[in-house]
Amino acid sequence: MNMRSPEGQATRPAPSTGLVITVLALCGTLVSLQQTLVLPLLPDFPEILGTTSDNASWMVTAALLTGAVGTPIVSRLADMFGKRLMLVICMVAVIAGSVLAAVSSELSLVIAGRGLMGFGACLIPVGISIMRDHLPAERVGSGVALMSATLGIGGAVGIPAAGLIYEAWGWHMLFVISGVFAAVMLAAVLVVVPESTVRTRGRFDVVGAALLSVALTCFLLAVSKAGTWGWGSPVTLALLSTAALVLAAWIPWELRAGSPLVDIRTSMRRTVLLTNAASVLVGFAMFSNFLTSVQQVQMPEETGYGFGLSVVATGLWMLPSGIAMVLMSPVSASLIRRLGARWVLIAGALVISVGFILRALFHGSVAAVMATSGLASLGTALAFAAMPTLIMRAVPITETASANGLNTLLRALGTSSASAVVAAVFAAYAVPVGDPADGVFAPSLTAYQLIFWSGAAAAMGGALIAAFIRRPVRLSAGMEPAGAQVLAPAGEREQVKPEGELPEVLVRGRVVSAEGRPLRQAVATVLHTDGRHVDWGRTDNDGRYTLALPEPGRYLLVVSAEGWAPQSGLVDLEAGEAKEITMTRRLLLTGHVTDDGAPLGGVMVSLIKHSGEYAGRAVADDLGMFELGLPPAGRYVLTVVDHATGRTRSRALTVHATSATLDVDIVTGVPRPVERVEVVDL
Repeated sequence: MNMRSPEGQATRPAPSTGLVITVLALCGTLVSLQQTLVLPLLPDFPEILGTTSDNASWMVTAALLTGAVGTPIVSRLADMFGKRLMLVICMVAVIAGSVLAAVSSELSLVIAGRGLMGFGACLIPVGISIMRDHLPAERVGSGVALMSATLGIGGAVGIPAAGLIYEAWGWHMLFVISGVFAAVMLAAVLVVVPESTVRTRGRFDVVGAALLSVALTCFLLAVSKAGTWGWGSPVTLALLSTAALVLAAWIPWELRAGSPLVDIRTSMRRTVLLTNAASVLVGFAMFSNFLTSVQQVQMPEETGYGFGLSVVATGLWMLPSGIAMVLMSPVSASLIRRLGARWVLIAGALVISVGFILRALFHGSVAAVMATSGLASLGTALAFAAMPTLIMRAVPITETASANGLNTLLRALGTSSASAVVAAVFAAYAVPVGDPADGVFAPSLTAYQLIFWSGAAAAMGGALIAAFIRRPVRLSAGMEPAGAQVLAPAGEREQVKPEGELPEVLVRGRVVSAEGRPLRQAVATVLHTDGRHVDWGRTDNDGRYTLALPEPGRYLLVVSAEGWAPQSGLVDLEAGEAKEITMTRRLLLTGHVTDDGAPLGGVMVSLIKHSGEYAGRAVADDLGMFELGLPPAGRYVLTVVDHATGRTRSRALTVHATSATLDVDIVTGVPRPVERVEVVDL
């Protein structure tokens, strides 16, 4: 392994832990407030703005779209150019949107303002990543749990606050207060939160961002408006079809990109994939609980299950559950440390499910409704605290923002789906209230029961998926680096990133071939000398990688690239432009071509995939020896062509991640095949 010594060392001032947690948690509260502030007033906005209910609903849809589209883009930019910088930009967008909505009475301008405010949703994944970069180990878990719990307190406060503000000062004041809160938080971020030195290099994936934006916009528009347009309407079906087609083009693009917007390979790692899948279901259950709780207690008493509460009274009843979610954050962090994030996610999902089951059985009083929905909220606090922890332990430190952004996006898709399902079920099971001649309709109790059981099933599904997340391998003291646990394949064991190690040093370098050609999608992994995992990174199109270390020192560096023998070494790593790694041992597919046992030279050897795609070609030397660079693992067909006699011979083979030998005799009709495949010990 050829390496160049680094120069220089990065330094940064130590942040104030308590203030950083407080400021970032309040940013999470801002996100939740701006998302829920207009919900109680949606029935009044058509009259206020002189429009239809469908048009007024765009105030929610616009924020949903910009938040969903912006989250993966902003998160990736945060990893590349600075997390605090992107936090500031999102705050400015929220302030600008609040000002625009506050000074406007035109529907289009208010919708535009709400669209800008939707970028506030990006604050959550970026803020969690900042915590991972700056907080001491013992505070990371509690900080992440608190920021996740602020989604509950923001929603609980936002609903009654919106009613009080609207009755006292009018609807414009909602946006004034939102803008003032965002301005205060912007100042706090600039003063308290330090900029992260953990960044990744590469070019921003413009094409990938555009494709994902189109796919998300089409999908979310179809889901959020299907209740109005109809699920079978041409517009809804066209949007869903477009989303599927664009997504089908986006995935292979991301796999080919050197610096992808979303690293699909990382996202397909077992822990990340299963956590994200569970996030969709838990997000569905969480928002189903929130929507049905608010609406059930506000339904007229004539429905037989409603209690006719006002918006303010509803918010006051929900406030205890929001406060309980915040108080639950240190408990969640403690449980994650003791039991592991996997078990906490499972437990949280099961608690949500129990809460829904109790809601279906006990709904005779406001207290019963709020107690059972509050139990589901506590489960949500547990689950939401565990998800970022699982994600951050399974991805490179330099990609925590983009990985958390994808997780937040998938949670948002779950909540959007919940909103659409609730609306569809309520519309399908609407019954007249009071005198049928009055034309007043409300969902029946059966509609609520269907949502309750659907939420319970979704939460149970999330727990089941989380149960298949592999438990991390924790290395005992004194274990040698060559132990079986350290060298286990990545697909079989998940390594733990010790939370006690802060990324104080960034190491950058390149991986190149023996000819000096950069190797893309190579993987560089750094371990402590006792085998404990530190970080890993994937190279971009220029062969560049970035690793984050707790401190300068001696480490075990392992590099692997498709088609090359892995290389490793004990090296001294420091900050700066680090180690250029030259891969020297190419994995090969070799063999001999014979004619009835005698060497046959000068013949062509062609290799194609089993599905027909071209993989490589070579010409055998005078001794019949041929040599091909080892293709990616899979099934292939090797064909020998003797142009002098017109004879051909084909053989199927399976390529693994090691060099192989395949001998072919071109004579047909031999009693037994002579080709063999064997692993060559390098």
